[in-house]
This record gives sequence, structure tokens and C-alpha cells, in this order.
Amino acid sequence: MTSLGVAGSEAAGSGSPVSPVSTAARPEPAVPPIRRSVLVRSDRPHVFDVFVREIGQWWPTRPLSLGGAERVAKVLVEQCLDGRVYEVWHDGTEADWGRVVAWEPPERFAMTWEITSRQEGGATTEVELRFLDLGPSLTRVELEHRGWDRLSAAVAGAHEEGYGAGWDLVLDHLATACA
Repeated sequence: MTSLGVAGSEAAGSGSPVSPVSTAARPEPAVPPIRRSVLVRSDRPHVFDVFVREIGQWWPTRPLSLGGAERVAKVLVEQCLDGRVYEVWHDGTEADWGRVVAWEPPERFAMTWEITSRQEGGATTEVELRFLDLGPSLTRVELEHRGWDRLSAAVAGAHEEGYGAGWDLVLDHLATACA
């Protein structure tokens, strides 16, 4: 397997390659961000490229898509600031996930997450990934999904648990795809 447990996770016996990212010295908003990380046995440029260029090959569309795995033909990232992140269905329909708001290969990628806006009349959240070089063949991917305080408490609370598990699945699939 290409992923490793994050410091402390294997010692705790979880064996999971994904764990919360340590918090930085910044104040937490009313609804804290979802933070996850995974260690990947691959170099940083490769991991970044697999995330943005090959996302349609590894993204778990069965549970995590707008159209459902049966309808989704591909998932794409337009690789530039303000580029679209979206899925294309077999019938040609395009469903936007968000827009690229940070494009710093191979270190950082961030996007608006417009999927939450479908329930909140336009309020979006933001997903940021940082790709940290830990050695010649070791990269930590840190994910933060923030902006939950822009949503109603009911929607933010309902999404927090589901999105945490979803991001665990996404990072696990990414680590496997980087093999």
C-alpha cells in the first residue's frame, strides 16, 4: 500500500492512513474546519499531478459525486486560477463542483466547494490541499475544508460528519492512485 499512518495513528492502533491535520496557531471559526492528512510514498510533484490531472481515474464517484457513479463519465480540473472543477456525465451534462482559487503546483491547490451552495442559496465553502515534501519519496497531503460558518447551523452540522468521512475516503484513494 502506498499510504502510511500519520504520526500517532498507527500507535493508537487505527491503521488508518488518514488522520486530522494538526491545527496551526490561528483562531478557530465558530464552526471549525474539517482537517485531514495522509502520507503518500511518492514525490510531491507526482502526488500533485495525480490529484489534479488524474482525478477522474481515482476519485470515488460512487459515493462522492453529484450525478452518481452510473452517470459520471469523468471528473476534471481546469489547471489554472479560476479554472473549473467539475464532473461530466455520460449524456454530456456538466456539473460544477467549484472554482480553483489557489494554483501553486506542486505545493498548494484550493477551490471553492459549490456543492454546499446548492442547499444554502449560494453560500460556498472552500477546500485547500497542501502537498508537503517530506523526502525523496514521501509526501504529506494536508486537506482543510473550511467556511462552514457561512452556512446555516443545521446544514453545517449535517455536513461536518459526512464530509469528514468523505475526505478520508478521497485521501485514501489518492494515496492508492499514487502507487
